[in-house]
Amino acid sequence: VQLQASGGGLVQAGASLTLSCAASTRSFSSYSMGWFRQAPGKEREIVAAINWSGASLYYADSVKGRSTISRNNAQNTVYLQMNSLRVEDTAVYYCAAKMEKSIVVSKNEYHYWGQGTEVTVSS
Repeated sequence: VQLQASGGGLVQAGASLTLSCAASTRSFSSYSMGWFRQAPGKEREIVAAINWSGASLYYADSVKGRSTISRNNAQNTVYLQMNSLRVEDTAVYYCAAKMEKSIVVSKNEYHYWGQGTEVTVSS
């Protein structure tokens, strides 16, 4: 599975961004998907995750209430909408996939990773 993340950019604090991740697989609905981020000098951390159907969602406390993860299985795409962006949201954002029906939260469980899209939030 190849994952292509896009949608990052330079924005001011308080702005919104929607990240997209397109997957090159005919069985996208068999995959649990996640968004992670890695800031300079820090470990990669989970931002949000979604199970195959979209019925089960997970958000890190740092983005809860400001972000929405969703997926379109017909278009093989998962999204991360981020609102009220903060300087501390600055990071490279990665999407990840695992062939699994249940939601997956741990980065160590994911098998496939996208190349990352950079988000920079200025004050």
